[in-house]
Amino acid sequence: MNRVVSKTGRIGLFHNHIARRWAACIALMLMSLMIRSAVAAPEDEVRATFDRFVAAQNAHDVKAVESLLLGSPSFLWITRGTPVWGADAALKRFASLYEGTWRLDPEVSGLKVMMIGDGAAQIYIPINFTIGAPGQQPQPMRFLMNMVLAKTPGGWKVSSILPIPAPAQ
Repeated sequence: MNRVVSKTGRIGLFHNHIARRWAACIALMLMSLMIRSAVAAPEDEVRATFDRFVAAQNAHDVKAVESLLLGSPSFLWITRGTPVWGADAALKRFASLYEGTWRLDPEVSGLKVMMIGDGAAQIYIPINFTIGAPGQQPQPMRFLMNMVLAKTPGGWKVSSILPIPAPAQ
């Protein structure tokens, strides 16, 4: 027996077909967004590493700081115009500074992450340090912090810390 489909029936089938295609497109877009949000962008990973670095510094947690530094003799930190080479030397210096007042307060609104290829990133951020030797009045100082981070199998690691004293405001 031949099946006769009326004009309104064909229109209904067409609308049903279009609706299924739209639903499939929307489902694919939503899955794409979920996958994209599940994989952090390198800039987000670098920001998260910087946040952990600041938290470790403010907690005076040498072990946590060590886990964030590039364990290499080519690690560089310029402090008070003096280069400190190597993560071990930097950790000794941090430990002595932690005996007094040592607090970092980054101006998060000024944070900039610049990717330097797939395996390196530079951070720029204005930051306020409160620094004081044991028993001395702490002094607030503002710096324009520049850091370079390297991607390693263990995550992003700080490979250089280059604070520049900011001009008085």
